[in-house]
Amino acid sequence: MGSRRKEEPMSSDQETNNTAIFGRFHDAVNSGELEVISRMIHEVVEPEAVLHTPVPVAGTGAEALGQVWAMLLRAFPDVQVQVQDLIAKGDKVVCRSVVTGTHKGEFQGLAPTGRPVRYDEVFFLRFAEGRITEIWGLVDTFTLRQQLGLVRA
Repeated sequence: MGSRRKEEPMSSDQETNNTAIFGRFHDAVNSGELEVISRMIHEVVEPEAVLHTPVPVAGTGAEALGQVWAMLLRAFPDVQVQVQDLIAKGDKVVCRSVVTGTHKGEFQGLAPTGRPVRYDEVFFLRFAEGRITEIWGLVDTFTLRQQLGLVRA
């Protein structure tokens, strides 16, 4: 039987640091300013970060994340992300959030409806050396699309 390498647990200082980096990223997202969000993405997300979530853009890593935020801000210029739960363990930070906004711009081919939206999401972020290197995301796009009238209940 082969031996398994035991991973060293991260110190609480590293978990605290990862949580603080996430907090700075979250604050930038809620600024509603694409330039602020883009700067933060380039500061804290590795250029080749692996995204384990389908994104409706052509790029990869930090570039794709920037494109997603540009798309969201065009469609929902007042978008806000409210953290409901935040857990840091080892090299990961997990966040469960509620996203709200108003559909004031084109979104996935749909002209602005003026409708408010509210949907849930959960993201798992892996950090290495103070930067985000992997992102797993679960976004309730069904509820979002339902609120915009793209799908029926």
